[in-house]
Amino acid sequence: MSGGFPGGGGETSRAAPYRTPLERARGIGSGKSGTHHFWVQRLTAIILVPLVVWFILVLLSLVGADLETARATIARPWNAILFAIFLVAMFWHARLGLQVVIEDYVHTRALELALQLFVAFLCGLGAIASLYAIARIAFTA
Repeated sequence: MSGGFPGGGGETSRAAPYRTPLERARGIGSGKSGTHHFWVQRLTAIILVPLVVWFILVLLSLVGADLETARATIARPWNAILFAIFLVAMFWHARLGLQVVIEDYVHTRALELALQLFVAFLCGLGAIASLYAIARIAFTA
């Protein structure tokens, strides 16, 4: 096969002439984690579907309620657990989705790394802050 054959993969791909011998030896080119990333993102999406429905129902039940009723609702053990799962899955799913967007559309390596770190930091901070808020409400209500 010729080196210009599209879709040939491996050393027959168009990228092969641009790879250094070290890159070929290390197997650099594919992160080898795309399938795992794909399945984790799908898993978080599947987890989020019923949790979003539950979240909307809880919000609708709180329409017109006072602050103490809202706190008592969040402080119920099952609600606090489901809120925690919902928020962790949501931030994880958001991070995975933003990671793909950054990888696909940011072409400057330094900017890509900076954005990946920024997104990971923000999603981690958001998850930690959310879990802290839920714990504080649940244990002080």
